Amino acid sequence: MELDKRQSADSGEGCLVGVVRIPVKIVALIVVLPVRVVWDLLVAFGQAVQRHVLGPFSVYVLQPVLRGIGWVLTVLLKLMFVWPWVGLWRYVLQPVYAYLVAPVGRALYTYLLHPLGAVLAWAGRGGMRYLLAPLAKGVMWLVWALCMTLFVWPWVGLWRYVLAPVGRGLLWVAGVFYRYVLTPVGHGLAVIGSVVYRYLLRPVGVGVYRYVLVPLWQVLVWAWHVAGRIVRAVWRGVRLVGWVLVGWPVSQVYRHVLTPAGHVVREVWRTVRATVREVRADVRRVLFGGPGREPARSRARTLGSTTAAGKNAPAPEISLHEQKQG
Repeated sequence: MELDKRQSADSGEGCLVGVVRIPVKIVALIVVLPVRVVWDLLVAFGQAVQRHVLGPFSVYVLQPVLRGIGWVLTVLLKLMFVWPWVGLWRYVLQPVYAYLVAPVGRALYTYLLHPLGAVLAWAGRGGMRYLLAPLAKGVMWLVWALCMTLFVWPWVGLWRYVLAPVGRGLLWVAGVFYRYVLTPVGHGLAVIGSVVYRYLLRPVGVGVYRYVLVPLWQVLVWAWHVAGRIVRAVWRGVRLVGWVLVGWPVSQVYRHVLTPAGHVVREVWRTVRATVREVRADVRRVLFGGPGREPARSRARTLGSTTAAGKNAPAPEISLHEQKQG
């Protein structure tokens, strides 16, 4: 009965589905099933080895040995790097410092360094007060006097007795020149400029604007509109030529070539996926038992439909002799 159902489903799906499904199923049974069986055997063997061999060996043999090795290494490291330095510090360096270095250092500081430092401090204070301070004050006064003589007093005298009188004289001359020369000349130039602007420049400017610039601007505006119409017409022509040469052929290729090819590829992909699912269900049924499961594609075709089980379903195979007896 299952073979009849599968034959009826295969006959309803088409020749392309059968051509794709049969090679895929053969390859899956030859490659997938042995690999799956070998993989399950290796996993079971690894779990058994981990549970019954490596676990007890790690608990009862490997861990005690590692603990013993760690204890031995710890003792060796302490013997080589810790205890010798501790003994050297405790029994050699510390007694030498406590009973020899510290008393000698305290005696040297008390009876030699401290008195010597006091004497040097007293001598330094006396030398600073009665020798170095007066000498520094004299040197500073000489430096101040030299700097003032070389860099300050000559410039002060130059400013006070030369530059300031000359500057005041120049300012008086400039004031007189501005009042009695520049001011009358400026008033005369202003009067001449106003007359020239009113009776020459303004009429010429108004005439140029009215009879030259305005007609020229109108001509430019008209030429701009005409150029815009020409460009729009040329663009329409270019767009029409582009549609005829590129757009229409591309749309026809997409509609009559790419779309059917995409449908064929999609149908092949659906068939391959359904076949792989069916092979996986058969492998699971062979390995673990249980009834086979109908593919999702054939269920979707027959569930709630009367065509697959009605008109298109093949008639039962009954011989002519059995029909006559019935």
